[in-house]
Amino acid sequence: MISSPEGDGAAPDAEREAPSPSDAERAPPPSAAAAPARSPSVAPPVDPDAVAARVEPAEPGPDPERLRARFGRPFEAGDVIFREGEPGTEAYLLEEGRVRLIKKVRGAERSLMVLKPGDLFGESALLGGAARSSTAIALSRGVALALDQGTLQNLVERNPAVALRIIKQLVGRLRDAEDQIEIMMLTDTQSKVVNALLKLAQQSRAASGASTNGASFAISPMELSTRVGLDVDTVKRAVQQLREGQYLRVADERLEIPDVEALRRLFGLLGLKDEIRGEQ
Repeated sequence: MISSPEGDGAAPDAEREAPSPSDAERAPPPSAAAAPARSPSVAPPVDPDAVAARVEPAEPGPDPERLRARFGRPFEAGDVIFREGEPGTEAYLLEEGRVRLIKKVRGAERSLMVLKPGDLFGESALLGGAARSSTAIALSRGVALALDQGTLQNLVERNPAVALRIIKQLVGRLRDAEDQIEIMMLTDTQSKVVNALLKLAQQSRAASGASTNGASFAISPMELSTRVGLDVDTVKRAVQQLREGQYLRVADERLEIPDVEALRRLFGLLGLKDEIRGEQ
């Protein structure tokens, strides 16, 4: 007698003689057999940008408060941020206030530009061993971020928006330098001022997408004098003459040119007048 797995007692005859399930009983139910085979599911197209975003999450932009707490250098009106000829190891990104860059030319100080928030200056010092090429004087209270070469490089590499901002700054700086060279080649004071105003009007209209013939932009007498290489009083007299001729209007530090083409025609007449003088 063979022992049952459950105990020592004999297995009932019904269990010993139970028939094994037939083929019909082992077959799946009709409903399952009749079910059509499913076609393999088609995966949606893979977006490589989405995958890259999951694998390498976008680098967050710089936290302004953290940057200011770590690199901020406050200044008061009249403070000298750096002097021409000094060794420089840091560039500055202006956060608040206004700063004036000046340079000594044959013993006289000449204004190079007036900086506003968002402007980068002193960047030439990031070239190894370079000395300051100008003097930076604060025109008002403000804050600038002092960035050494390593910090600026890291900021640019990790934040494309910062890199683009700096590139735009440098391109704009090059454009302004070319404009200043063109203005310096003019001999007539009024022509210098009108030429500078025309270029500012063109930039303003391009930035705003204006379709009218007028233009409006903010600029102080000091900023305009810096662009044309003349003293502030001379620039103010030239602007007053243009106001009397109704070529422009002034409100606070904002200039409005109602008819840019009329101002352009005036520039042409001034050039013709200068040519006649040269022939005499």
